Amino acid sequence: MKTLIISEKPSVAERVASALGGSTLKRMKSGEGVSYYSFHEGADETFVVAAVGHLYTIAQTGGNRNYPVLDVEWQPSYKVSNSSSYTKKYLDVIEEVMPKCEHYVNACDFDVEGTVIGTNIIRIMGDVKRARRMKFSTTTTRDLQEAYRNMQQLDIGNFYAGEARHMLDWLWGINLSRALTRTAFGWNISKTNSLSIGRVQGPSLSILVKRELEIRNFKEEPFWRLIALVSGIEFLNARGDLFDKKSADKAAEETKRNPEGTVESVEAADREMYPYPPFDLTALQLEASRALRYDPSRTLAIAQSLYERSYISYPRTSSQKLPASLGLKGIIEELSKNRLYKDYAETLIRQGRFKPLEGKKEDEAHPAIFPTGEHPVNLTGEEEKLYDLIVRRFLACFAEPALVRRAKVVAKFGSESYSATGATMVRKGWLDVYPFTQVAEKELPPLKARDRVRLEKLDEREMMTQPPKRYTKAGLIAELEKRELGTKATRAGIIDTLIKRGYITGASLEVTKFGMSVYDALDKNCNMIVNEETTRKLEEDMEAISRSKKTEDEVIGEGKQMLLEALKAFDEHKDNIAIEIRNALKESVPTLGKCPKDGGDLVIRRSKAGKTFVACNNYPNCTNTYSLPQGALIEATGNTCEHCHTPIIKVIRKGRRPFTMDLDPNCVTKKDWGSNRDDGSSVVAASELAQPEGGAKAGQRKMEPAAAKAKAKVAETAKAKPKAKAAKKKVTKHVKAQK
Repeated sequence: MKTLIISEKPSVAERVASALGGSTLKRMKSGEGVSYYSFHEGADETFVVAAVGHLYTIAQTGGNRNYPVLDVEWQPSYKVSNSSSYTKKYLDVIEEVMPKCEHYVNACDFDVEGTVIGTNIIRIMGDVKRARRMKFSTTTTRDLQEAYRNMQQLDIGNFYAGEARHMLDWLWGINLSRALTRTAFGWNISKTNSLSIGRVQGPSLSILVKRELEIRNFKEEPFWRLIALVSGIEFLNARGDLFDKKSADKAAEETKRNPEGTVESVEAADREMYPYPPFDLTALQLEASRALRYDPSRTLAIAQSLYERSYISYPRTSSQKLPASLGLKGIIEELSKNRLYKDYAETLIRQGRFKPLEGKKEDEAHPAIFPTGEHPVNLTGEEEKLYDLIVRRFLACFAEPALVRRAKVVAKFGSESYSATGATMVRKGWLDVYPFTQVAEKELPPLKARDRVRLEKLDEREMMTQPPKRYTKAGLIAELEKRELGTKATRAGIIDTLIKRGYITGASLEVTKFGMSVYDALDKNCNMIVNEETTRKLEEDMEAISRSKKTEDEVIGEGKQMLLEALKAFDEHKDNIAIEIRNALKESVPTLGKCPKDGGDLVIRRSKAGKTFVACNNYPNCTNTYSLPQGALIEATGNTCEHCHTPIIKVIRKGRRPFTMDLDPNCVTKKDWGSNRDDGSSVVAASELAQPEGGAKAGQRKMEPAAAKAKAKVAETAKAKPKAKAAKKKVTKHVKAQK
């Protein structure tokens, strides 16, 4: 009997093969260099192959480029997208090995995506009736062997739910994005002028817009805070913040009239501060963002790498539980061999503390994120920091609570009471191992009830109310989870897409003017697209598939019907949407400066070939254009060249020093371009500048004889290094500054 085991990634395939193969393990390579493995158990042979994520992807049936598109199918990823061409050689290996096998095992990650990846391969090339599932939360040898011994039935319900999600996400995304793009650009569609909106993108944008409107519409209000200085400690007025100036003045006057006060009460108590629960993915992304300043997408990528190398458990989990079956004592004992955690782990072992504090959240597929105990090697700086965060959070769950002495003193001056609170650490407990959380200690003076105290100073501080804060990426991920929108594996990517499309910007996510216009156009004319209730209904339906409450066909049918309703509303208001989006597109294009020919705004345009150039926005009345260096970030400087009177721009290219230049290729400032600079770098050559297309009708600037001579001069200078150096000495101070 021959069996095929399919892993999700090459690194995991190697670990699976090593864990199961023993002395009979053989490593083979395909003609294209892809590794796969085989081992024997008696007369039986088992092959282990690797996918590289999704080897099949959703694609439409037929070549219709309009909308609606409702018929889709699974196709090899490399046939659908050039960026997935690398997947072909992995699919070729599976196509070669699979016909030799009678049984199949899906050993991809135990979540919806892993289920879809492995089951799709088996369903398309093999037989799901002869397939089983390996379930593991770590890639350690012990867990992989146990998962192999205790293989389960194929989780076909999760596959149907995952397939429905893929299809509906694709259908909603492609149809709504095409509708939006066609409305904005007509049929002039390319990679550089496409818009997108999707099933979860829309509601995510809605959440951000509503917060943005709260901030923009927020009206500041003044309030007054009375702070009395007593024995060097600030005491706050017991009334709290006062929003009436007369009341604040009256309280201040009463306090000042009675500078000799009395301590009314003193309270002090020791309170236990319990550790945080172990990490689920969202909590890890939030904490890594706060403590390490890591982007949530980066956090997930690093955690995935640590998982694949067996250093931590599977990161895409919603659980805050650490069941005893994980062998928690053994993990702590292994961590005690690491000098960084030796003291903390040995304390837990000595005290017999092997029962963790857990949270409420559960995940049927995986426990909370935990270190496996294997000693990590060759970690990058980022990996070291995230691993350290995970280990310390894990150990903290077992440690004793911190003990904090909290005190409160109330003093009275006339009829006005003031209070001060303090905190001192009695026992650090879990805070000793988890330094990412600190208690703000503040020691109060040793006062007793009825002690006399004197007012040293009174501060009547005028303050202003503050608007709510914008979401960070991690904060929005937590909000999406709370509202049950998207999945733990996709939320970070959805936010990245909103940024890429120019709808939002910044570390604190601010909705751009363009993003606001897109939302307004959809909200007013087709609310279903941005309404989170629409998406939540589909999420609930897909969850019902995995619980066998609904069938895949039912949910996909309902999703298609909802999509058609949304598209109908969109088409009925297409003209209104077009006006708003097109106006927003015009306003969102950054200007580099004024056109020297007619005073219009010079903006960056892209040709049909994908090349960028500068054009006047008064085209076709003004056909003035300028070339640009390609593959560079272009920024306006706000300055104008004193020689040619064109705007000066800043050019930023990867791996090279930024420089400034004016837009006129014939300007005297470019007479020595192509020569080597004193710093060893080279100024952009004329050949790097992209020319606009289409001749004079398309606004192309014809090359005058002077320009041709200038270009020839550049080439000649580049070839003659000594001459170039001599020429450089003659460059004016202004020219040097520009470069």
